[in-house]
Amino acid sequence: MSRADRMGLSDLLMPDLASSFPGPFPTSPHADHVEQQALRWLGEFPLLAPSDALRTLCNITGQGVARTFPTVGQDSLVLCAHLFLWLTAFDDVHGEAAAARDPALLVDHVGELTLVLADGDVPAAAGPFATGLQDLLARFRAVSTPAQYLRLAGHLRDNLFGIVWEAHHLVAPEQVTVREYCAMRPYTVFVRTIMATAEIVLGYELSDEHRSSAKVRQLEAAVANLAGWINDLVSYRREAARMGVNPLSLPTLLMAEHGLDLRKAVQVASRMCEEQAAIARLRINELTSGPTSALAVHARAMENIAHSYVWHTGHARYR
Repeated sequence: MSRADRMGLSDLLMPDLASSFPGPFPTSPHADHVEQQALRWLGEFPLLAPSDALRTLCNITGQGVARTFPTVGQDSLVLCAHLFLWLTAFDDVHGEAAAARDPALLVDHVGELTLVLADGDVPAAAGPFATGLQDLLARFRAVSTPAQYLRLAGHLRDNLFGIVWEAHHLVAPEQVTVREYCAMRPYTVFVRTIMATAEIVLGYELSDEHRSSAKVRQLEAAVANLAGWINDLVSYRREAARMGVNPLSLPTLLMAEHGLDLRKAVQVASRMCEEQAAIARLRINELTSGPTSALAVHARAMENIAHSYVWHTGHARYR
C-alpha cells in the first residue's frame, strides 16, 4: 500500500468544472517549439540541473502556455514560457523545503532579485536566477508600454513576497487562517502575473475605469481563486506523501479551521472551486456579449487562463 493510500488520499474526488469550462481547450500550434525553446533557455541560464524533473517542467510550461495564449505569436509564447519557467524553478529551488531549512538564505536571494527588479546592476558573481531575470525584464520592456511593464514588475515582487510568506508558514500551516491563505494564494500560484502578461502579449490595455469595475474585479478574483485552489487539490497527494505531513494547502486549513476530516475538507474545497468557476463563466459571458472591445478581449484572456489551470490538473508533474 502506498503512503498516499495509507493517508486516505487515493480516491479523493476533484471538482467538476465541465459545465463552466468544458474542453477541449484551444491550443497554439507552436506548443512543441515553445517547449524546446524552454529547454534551450535553461542551457543558457541553468536554473535547474538536467533531470527528468526539468524536462517535465519544460513540458508543462510549454504546453501550458500554449493553452494560456493560444492565439499569440511564437516569439511571445516563448517569452512567456521563459518567465513562468523562471518563477516555477525559483520556487522549486529556493522555496518550499529549502526555504523551511534556511529562510534567511531565501530572503537574501529575494533581496538580490529585488535589486534586479529595481533596474539595479547585476553583480558579476550573480547566479543564474538574477541573470535570467535581467534577461527576461529587458525582453519584456522591449514589447511593453511603460504602464504594462510596471504592472508586471510589481506582480513579480508580489510573487517573491508570496514565496517568502509561504516558506514562513510551512512548518506550522494550521496557524494560517483560510481567509489569509485565500488572499495570498494567487501570488504563490503566480496567476496574477499571468494576467499581467496577457495585456502585453495580446496587445491591449484596459482603461482605469474598466480595470476597477466590479465585473472585471470579480472575474479576475474568481479565476485567481480557481487557479490556486484546483492546484491545491491536484497536488495534495504528492505534497502530503513527499512531506509526510499536511502541506500548506486549502484542504489542510479547512480541516484545522472547521474540524473536518480530509475527505470532507476536499469536498468543501471542490465546491468552492465549482462556485468560483461558475462566477468566472457568468462574468465572461457578460463581458463578451457586446461588440469586441478591450473588455471582451480581457474576458477571453481570463477564460484561457482558467483553461490552462484546469488543463494542468491532469499533467504528470502532479502525479
